[in-house]
Amino acid sequence: MQAEIEAPTRPRPAAAGAGGGGDVPRTIRLSDSDNVAIVVNAFGLPAGTVFPDGLELVEFVPQGHKVALTDIPEGGEVRRYGEVVGIATQPIPRGAWVEESRVATPVAPALDALDMATRVPAPLPPLAGYTFAGYRNPDGSVGTKNILAISISVQCVAGTLDVAIRRIKQELLPRFPNVDDVVGLTHAYGCGVAINAPEAVVPIRTLQSLAQNPNFGGEVMVVGLGCEKLVSERLLPDNGAAGDGVVRLQDERHHGFSAMIESILTMAEARLEVLNRRTRETCPASDLVVGLQCGGSDAFSGVTANPALGFAADLLVRCGATVMFSEVTEVRDAIHLLTPRAKTPEVAEALVREMAWYDAYLAKGEADRRANPSPGNKKGGLNNIVEKALGSVAKSGTSAISGVLAPGERVREKGLIFAATPASDFVCGTLQLASGITLQVFSTGRGTPYGLAQAPVIKVATRTELAERWSDLIDLDAGRIATGAATIEEVGWELFHLILDVASGRKRPWSDRWGLFNDLTLFNPAPIT
Repeated sequence: MQAEIEAPTRPRPAAAGAGGGGDVPRTIRLSDSDNVAIVVNAFGLPAGTVFPDGLELVEFVPQGHKVALTDIPEGGEVRRYGEVVGIATQPIPRGAWVEESRVATPVAPALDALDMATRVPAPLPPLAGYTFAGYRNPDGSVGTKNILAISISVQCVAGTLDVAIRRIKQELLPRFPNVDDVVGLTHAYGCGVAINAPEAVVPIRTLQSLAQNPNFGGEVMVVGLGCEKLVSERLLPDNGAAGDGVVRLQDERHHGFSAMIESILTMAEARLEVLNRRTRETCPASDLVVGLQCGGSDAFSGVTANPALGFAADLLVRCGATVMFSEVTEVRDAIHLLTPRAKTPEVAEALVREMAWYDAYLAKGEADRRANPSPGNKKGGLNNIVEKALGSVAKSGTSAISGVLAPGERVREKGLIFAATPASDFVCGTLQLASGITLQVFSTGRGTPYGLAQAPVIKVATRTELAERWSDLIDLDAGRIATGAATIEEVGWELFHLILDVASGRKRPWSDRWGLFNDLTLFNPAPIT
């Protein structure tokens, strides 16, 4: 979708709210059918700003917020992205700010009246010859990092593992220079829960899948207590049939805390020796598994960063790689745009299955998808979840959707995959790691210091102002698209090459350079006892 950038007939004097420095006022309209446009200028535009078509702002409009291009009557549709994003709760005159309180949220698309695999995109021309330097595993998967990950079966032992990891990093890791890091896969699960409830499959499956992320080299190790409901062996491949990989703190051989720590260090040392033999080798780009996520979204997310992510996603799919997009509540209101793109009717039905499951989950909590937008999203110009979702799905590009994963399922297919997750940054990141991503691209408009220890995270800003203000946190500025300094295609190619460089270890994203990592957060829809 090509953005239409409009400029006024003459530059207006720099003034408070006019962008400063003689900045030419600009708006972006995304579709000919849109009756609103968003303001590009960093500090908004004042009342009296005049555009070539005669549009004059009747009040100040903040950056990223919508201005009415026509008179919109009470009850009239507010259209952006060529879609209805709101219903006017009062008359909104041409040139007025389409502010949140003036717009009601439309009804979500009905799940029983969708086109299913009716407009499957033709495969894009394949891209050959692109490679990265990765760590190949015995099962054929390829990591972008070489990490010893230590799982826990219950939150009770998390503190003990923290102590052990500090010692591993101080005493053992320097002897194994090919190992990047040691991380604990800690969580708040394992006991005091309804372990046999139907929905308990989600956190248990997530923990099982997390331990087998390709960045961990297949060296699974679990620290347990001994009396918990989640038996430690359940987190080992084949439920531990392949051999022992558990340190159980309540074992009688442990006489005191020091003995527990020594047991953890002994098992870790044996695995570090194996991991240290891993070296990077040239791998085709088809071996990449890349997750796409957004957080701190704003009205530019669907104009700049997310379309660039979508273009890069198409390039990766053309290379034969695996690309995941997620966040059910940020897909739900755009589901009518996705089910027609499903590769098969079965894939379309799986998309509907995940939407319906989450509708029911929210209803149990007496909520619905309208609870999603944050105050920051709204301050950034997003009136409601409909507008946010339409911008969010731009990350998916234009390829056919080849598969759907329930929360915590491991990916087993190539191509564009929908991995069902909540929209919470931390929960989504955890679930995407469980599904097998080895690198994540994260777009943000408001800004967030989000990062993952388990996989590199490339941070993409929707606005140049954010990229400049957070120059030591943002890895790529997509805001240049809004000002016309770069195209979606140019930024998409730049991101694609950055992905290959980061996956190869040639470049480190800012979150890795700072060691800025969020805790893992399990999604547990089952009861806590």
